[in-house]
Parts: sequence; C-alpha cells; structure tokens
Amino acid sequence: MCGRYSIVIDEKKLREQFGRQLQLPVEGLPTNYNVAPTQKGLVITGKEPDQLNLFRWGLVPFWAKDLKIGARMINARSEGIEDKPSFRKPIRERRCLVLADSFYEWQRHKGGKTPMRIMPTDGSLLVMAGIWESWRPKDDPESPVHTFSIITGAPNAEMSPVHNRMPMLLGNEQTQSNWLDPDLPLDDVLGLLKTPPDGSLEYYPVSAAVGNVRNNGPELHERV
Repeated sequence: MCGRYSIVIDEKKLREQFGRQLQLPVEGLPTNYNVAPTQKGLVITGKEPDQLNLFRWGLVPFWAKDLKIGARMINARSEGIEDKPSFRKPIRERRCLVLADSFYEWQRHKGGKTPMRIMPTDGSLLVMAGIWESWRPKDDPESPVHTFSIITGAPNAEMSPVHNRMPMLLGNEQTQSNWLDPDLPLDDVLGLLKTPPDGSLEYYPVSAAVGNVRNNGPELHERV
C-alpha cells in the first residue's frame, strides 16, 4: 500500500518534466513532507491535462453518504479494479496522475519496523497512477469535493524487501499521456498498470517521526 508520501517540488523541475504550459493551483504549489489520508494532494486529470489540481486523498464514491469512507480508500488495488463498485467507473472515466517527490513505506524487521523514504533513482518526480471522483454533499450540491486514490500493485525488486505492495508508477511521458486519454480502451488502460522496472527506485531509512501526522518538516527527509 501507500499510506504516506511527500510533496516537496521545485517549480522549475516540475515544468521541465511536465511542460511550461502546466497551470499551477490557484493556491500555489504546496510543500508537505508528510501527506496523510484526507489531506490535499497534487493531481493532473484527463479532464484538465494542463492543470495541476489539489484534491483530497481518499476516494469518496459519488453514492457515499458522507466523506468518512475516503479515509479507508486511499489506495485501489490494480487487480480487479475494473469490477470494484467504488472504482469501476473512475478507472474507465476519471483517471489522474498523482505527483510526489517520494513516498514512505515501513519495513518490518525483528523488533519492529522502520520507515523508508523511496524515490526514483534518476531524480525525477514520482508520477503515480490514480483515479478520482467528485462527491456532492446533500446540503451543498453546488460545491463538489474532488477526491482520489493511488493505485497499487506487486512490488519490484527494490520494494520487495520493504513491502508486498507499491504504487503503480507511470514512468514516461507517453505512458502518462495514454493514462489520461479518455478514449483509451479499458484493456489498454489496465495494461498500463505494470510493476515498475527493477533498478528504478532507491530508498533509505528515515525517522519514525514520519508516523505522526503532526510532524511535518525537512527533518523527515533526513537519513537516519
């Protein structure tokens, strides 16, 4: 799974990777060393491929009674995603790119577990496959809440010793463009959800402080 990640993104690097025409959120680029469920994450949707948006992490189906369900739906398993009631419509119609510089995962060992910070070996930004949804509160249907989930699958060689799941990454511009294409057939969409190549990620241990959402600062990126 993916339960925490970080958004520490330089605008110059962002535009080099995604193009100068990319529009930033009206709030500007956030800096968050410890993105937790229900907080805002940076996404690019197929509906607005040149616009960066801030959506709530934890997908809330349009039919849900309230937002609480989102805290349990931060991840969507790639296996059988096309048949799950909460995900079958978004995977067909509402796909997105979820941007980050790194994500955290806890490696279990004798005596406990240690958080690891994981990132691309080439220094690029992480682009995770996601799906999104709009939920409209009954008391204010004109103010929809946009939410998203990160799709996970089998780990590659680097991640296997850390955890048995990992985010599905969309590693190049063509793959990202295809993911956002609303006309791409479902079989082709599912074919994009592949375990990242071995050797594409690196990681190192960080402070256990990352486990507390109240902690949020550059010290969480420091190797321990």
